[in-house]
Parts: sequence; C-alpha cells; structure tokens
Amino acid sequence: MPDWNSTQELITDSTVFLKFMHALSGLYFWEFVTSLDFEWAFLTRQKRFHYPAIFYFLNRYCLLFTMIGLLIALDTPTEIDCQSLYTFNQIMGQSASGLASINLSIRTMALWSHNKFIVIPIIVIILGHWSLILQGVLVHASWVNGGCAVTGSNNTILAATFIYSMTFDLIILLLSMYKLVIGVKGGRSQLMTLLFKDGLVYFIIAFLANLLATVFIMLDLNAIMSVIFNVPAAIFSTIVACRAVRRLTNFSPKGPEVFSSTGHSFRVAAPATGTTNTLGMHPGKSLRGGKPDIGLEGAVQVQMQTFTVRDDQGSEYNADGDIQKSRVHDPEMGDADISADFKRPPY
Repeated sequence: MPDWNSTQELITDSTVFLKFMHALSGLYFWEFVTSLDFEWAFLTRQKRFHYPAIFYFLNRYCLLFTMIGLLIALDTPTEIDCQSLYTFNQIMGQSASGLASINLSIRTMALWSHNKFIVIPIIVIILGHWSLILQGVLVHASWVNGGCAVTGSNNTILAATFIYSMTFDLIILLLSMYKLVIGVKGGRSQLMTLLFKDGLVYFIIAFLANLLATVFIMLDLNAIMSVIFNVPAAIFSTIVACRAVRRLTNFSPKGPEVFSSTGHSFRVAAPATGTTNTLGMHPGKSLRGGKPDIGLEGAVQVQMQTFTVRDDQGSEYNADGDIQKSRVHDPEMGDADISADFKRPPY
C-alpha cells in the first residue's frame, strides 16, 4: 500500500491527472465538433427554437468552458490565480452535471403531460440539487512548482452532490419506466421505445460515472485522487444527455405502425414505386366476384390479427338497431397520454 500523501506519490498522481484530463478534453472536443450541425440547424432556422433548448445549449457550453479552463490551469507557463480558475472550473463542471439531469427531467415531465403532481416534486428536487452545486469553493488550488495544483477539497459536499445526482437520475428513470413500460397496455410505439432506451442508457452511464467519482471522494486518498474522476462524470453525463436530446429532435418513424389487441406491433412497409389505395389495389382496378383484383407488383401486404367478442361484452348496436358510439383506445398512447407538445419534441 503506497503512501498516498508522500511527495513522490503526489508528483506521480499529478502527472496522471494531467494526461488524463488532456485525453478527456480531446474526447469532449471531438464530440462537440461532430455535433455542431445541430446548432447550425437552429442558426439557419431549419429547426424551431423552444425554451427547453436553452438547457441543452447551457449543458454543452458550460462543459466546453470547463475543459478550456482546465487546460489553461494545467498548461499555462506563467503564474496565474489558480484558486479563481479552479473555482470557475468547479462551478461550471458541476453545473454541466446538473443541466444534464434537467434535460432528462424535461422529457419525463412532458411524458407525464405536465401533471402538477409530477412536475412540482421534480422542480423541488432540481432546486435541492442546485443548492448543493452552488455551495461555493469546494476545490482548493495554488501555484506549485511552475503550475496549478489541487491542494484540497471539501469531500463532504462533493460526495453529497454526486449521491444526490445518482438518486435524482434513479427517480427520473423510474418515472419514465412506469409510463413507457408498466403503464402501457397496448403496443409500444417507436417513439416510446426510443425514449425508454435513451433514458436507460443515460442512467447506466451517468450512474456508473457518478458512483466511481463518489467512491474516490469517500476514500480520500489525497487531494488529487479525490477529484480525479469528477471531470469524467460530468463529461459522460453531458454526452449521453445531449445525444438523447438530439436523437429525440431528429426522430422520425420508420414507416406506419399497426398495433394489435394483444399489445404487439409491427411496421407496414410502403411500396417503393407506384400508388396504391388502402386496399392495396392499383387505381382503376375493379372488383370481380366480390374480390379485389390485386396486382402482385407494387401491392402492399398487411398482416392482420382477428379476435372475437363474447356476447356478454355487449354489441356495437343498441336495441333499436342504431350504432352505439364507443371510445376507441389509441394503442400508440398505451395509456401513457403523451402530450402533443411532447410528440413534437420541444427541442
């Protein structure tokens, strides 16, 4: 077991920290540049701007400025005010983590049709999260041997912030899963499948990254090792949250969907060429012997499932022979009641 506070160990940890931060910076800069087309679509008005996009852009640019500030602190050859720079990096980096959670929270609130019994508790949780994020100076740094070095940290508040983030993300995941899985009685649409997969992937990646950071904070090996995994947690949370936003905004169904009464769904492929009506017949074809004259080329094959209704369930006709009006269940909604604003992604 090494002496984590020895001079030699601190020099080694500083070297590892330096190289690790440069590698993470390259990763995030690559992610940032390759997704700039999303910003360009807003600037050229190809996409309509909605208020939730504010949190998306804040998330991206807060982390961008964090990584730039971190590289300045690590690579500058002249003496600077290291404490002020690290305070800026700390607040912006933790803000990026908080904004990543907000981006997923907005989706969940829309999924619940902005139900006040869901929205109000989520807002309270968000405020509690930010009360920890904006605690103040949690990382201490100074100019040592020709460069900025971390000299200490408030591990109690840092650990509380990461644990709060993990709990928050778990609550958001459970609320989303209830609407997208447990609360669905019909077939699940492609949009609902996308939301479920993105939410689950975000939670797994963010949870593991925050858990790793929390473990090293609680171990308190030395000042450097206590904060070495804080930056990866912010980076991975931001990347998966922003990708989830872009995937939702760019989502388009791959063909029409047909839902059965058993809850299964399948897609109906449209013909490559030609025009057909809803019966799959070519225009102008006649009915022969009560059967449609369907050509093989360009026709659409539709798979159907049939079911019977017991007599005790009632008929669609009343005693006078008139058709009774009944509520038609929309299987795509799956009792989730996704709002119109959500089906048109607010981003």
